[in-house]
Amino acid sequence: MMPDAVKRWVIFLMATLLFVLSQFYRSSIAVITPDLMRDLAVTPRGLSLISAAFFYAFALTQIPITIYLDKIGPRIAMTALSLVAAGGALVFAAGHTVNVLTAGRILMGIGMACNLMGTLKLITLWFTPLRFATLSAIVFSLGTLGNLVAATPLVLLTQALGWRRAFLVIAGFNLLLTLLFYLIARDGPATSPTTARTKAAAGPSRAIFHDMGRLFGRKDYWIISLGTFCRYGIFAAVQALWAGPFLIQAMGIAPVQAGNLLVLLSIGLLAGSPLWGWLSDAVLKKRKAIVIAGLFSMGLLLLLLTRLTPETALPVFGVLFFAFGFCSSAGNIMYAHIKERMPPENAGAAMTGINFFTMTGVAFFMQGLGYLLALRHPQTALSATAFNEMFLLCAVCLWVTASVYLATRETSPGR
Repeated sequence: MMPDAVKRWVIFLMATLLFVLSQFYRSSIAVITPDLMRDLAVTPRGLSLISAAFFYAFALTQIPITIYLDKIGPRIAMTALSLVAAGGALVFAAGHTVNVLTAGRILMGIGMACNLMGTLKLITLWFTPLRFATLSAIVFSLGTLGNLVAATPLVLLTQALGWRRAFLVIAGFNLLLTLLFYLIARDGPATSPTTARTKAAAGPSRAIFHDMGRLFGRKDYWIISLGTFCRYGIFAAVQALWAGPFLIQAMGIAPVQAGNLLVLLSIGLLAGSPLWGWLSDAVLKKRKAIVIAGLFSMGLLLLLLTRLTPETALPVFGVLFFAFGFCSSAGNIMYAHIKERMPPENAGAAMTGINFFTMTGVAFFMQGLGYLLALRHPQTALSATAFNEMFLLCAVCLWVTASVYLATRETSPGR
């Protein structure tokens, strides 16, 4: 039998891989938009609906997850839902209309909805509290590998097999990974008092709704939720959908080169997450200040993107995309911030609650920006002028959010 000291890291790795898959599904539309527009005559508004469907489903699924994750445990919850995602990938691969593609994305969103919260739950069950911010930052950082695979590797796979067969391959990998996780994972060490307390704490649903009501009465809960709504909503809308058309259609960059730039966006996120986590836990020992710095910097970088032209050298695109991902990763500290600002018995519900706002933000900005492009520029929705307006609006939104975030209370590790 595997000792707990080893098993905790194996479970951590398997759970993180499921989160990697979730990140892949989120971003997988960006580089195949030319194929969808060519094969199915999908409009920008249709693209925004297909992309946003994942995030609407993901966000709404957070509500039952909040109620039942503690009751049934992360192992069963993550396994059952991940199987739904595999089915969604199959539906998407077989789709010939916007409605069918949207249905596939809805199933993917439902299926991936528990993988982040389940992984964070497993961290609390298998590791000490002082490791939470660092390990959660590592999860976010490694999850970026999914965004990396959804860039150039997905372009190459699509060019080799076609986008339909590519998603059939992904569905097979989804199924295999889910079955391995079910066989390996456990909901905490069998003899751990933490596991026993957690199971005992999984009380009736009405108690959970009471706890959520207490959270809703706290100012910082709403401010941090607004922060993650705007920060990740804007970042993911750019990364998972609009960066691809911006680079390919507006800037005239070849698909493979655009995929490489999206890789740099993900590498920035990958590099930034553990660094911000370390700075927050061990150096500055602050949460609020890091989040505000990240929000402000993201807005500044979006403003710089409005100055680019098709004649701009590719390295300039690369530097800005890397920096955008790097600065965005500071927002992951919001999970530690909300955990420390809420009562311990409400920490899990608080993190799941802001995850609802996180995914709702992506759907809102992804679809809302698509409708804005169609409304403001009906004939040139994918032009440089249209994208410049989009980036400027998002920059202002991030700066306003950073200003509001000043009203939260600062915390430090262990509080």
